[in-house]
Amino acid sequence: MLRHAIAPSARYTKASNDVVRHPRLNSDAKILLLYVQGLPGDAKCKPLSELARKMGIKGRAYQKAKGQLVEHGYVHERRSQGEGGRWLTEQLVANSPLTSEQAGLLLRETAPTAAPTAAPTATVAATVPPPSARFPTVGEPTPRVAGGYEPVEDHSDKTTAHPPTEPEPATGATPGPTPQTTTADPAQLARAERVLLSLRHTRRELFLGVREARALAAEAVKWLERGLSESDLRHALLAERPREGVRSAVGFLRHRLIQKLPEPPVRHQPYERPPLAELVECVGPGEPHVFRPLFGESECPSCCRAAAHTEPEPIPWRERIARINGTPTALPTEA
Repeated sequence: MLRHAIAPSARYTKASNDVVRHPRLNSDAKILLLYVQGLPGDAKCKPLSELARKMGIKGRAYQKAKGQLVEHGYVHERRSQGEGGRWLTEQLVANSPLTSEQAGLLLRETAPTAAPTAAPTATVAATVPPPSARFPTVGEPTPRVAGGYEPVEDHSDKTTAHPPTEPEPATGATPGPTPQTTTADPAQLARAERVLLSLRHTRRELFLGVREARALAAEAVKWLERGLSESDLRHALLAERPREGVRSAVGFLRHRLIQKLPEPPVRHQPYERPPLAELVECVGPGEPHVFRPLFGESECPSCCRAAAHTEPEPIPWRERIARINGTPTALPTEA
C-alpha cells in the first residue's frame, strides 16, 4: 500500500488514533464525534441529533451511533430544570472516554450558552470554558392566596400521580442517589454491583452509572444473601417490562428490588437423636457382657444370632418314617 498525505495548515481537527481505530465504533459514530469536536464555539449549543441530521445521519443510524458513543463514554446526558421551570437536556461530547463522575463535574462546571428561547437540548463540548456564576432567582416558598383568602385545609397527606419536582441543591451538585452505609460482605457488594451494571447490555433504558449502581447494591445484596444466584437476580430485574417504559432507571430498579424481594429461606430445626438406653447384662451363654437394648430384649444381638444359627442334628429318614407310622425302628443287621 502506498500512502501520500499532506498535513493541512488550517481548518482541520485533531483526531485521536483511539477514536479512528476504535473497534466498537462504526463509521457514523466516528464521523459524528469528529464533526462535533471541529465545530466553532457558537455552533455547539445545538442538539446532537440536529448536528447529525446535517451530515445525513438520521433515524436508526443516528440512534445506533449515539448508543455506541454513550456506551463507550464519549457522550453523556443530564436533564435539569433551569430558570422558569424549563427542562433542559445537556449533552456532553468528549474526544476521550469519560466516566460518569468526570462527566458530572464537567457538566456542573459548564452551563449551556443557549438563549431561553432556544431548543430544550444543548450539546456542550468538553473544551468549552466555564461561564460566570449564576444566582437563583426564585425566593422562599409562600402559601397560595386566592381572592384574599388563605386555605386552611391541609392536603399534604394525599398522594398525586406526579409528585412535585425536588429543587436542585444550592451548590449546583448533580442530584443522585446517596450511597447507603451497609455492613454486607464486600465481595457480595461487588457481585451485586456487577449485575446492576450489566443490565445496560440487555435493556438500554436501564443504564446505570457506577455511583448509582453502588447505591443500589445494598438492596441487591439482600437477594444474594437469600440464596439467589446472579443469573436469578438479573432475570428478576429484566422480567415484566413496563408498557409505558422506564422513566428513571434508578427509581425503577430500587422499587423492584424492594417490592419483589423473595422470602428468606426456611431453616429446618436440627434433628435431635433420642437418648440412649442404659446398659444391661446379657443373659445369653458365654462370658458376662453388657449391651444397650432397643426394644427391651434380654439377649444381645450376637447371642440372638448365635441361637438362631444353632440347628439340631438331622434325624435319619428311617427314624422319621417310623415316627410317622408309630412303629419302632429296626436296626439293619449285618449279612
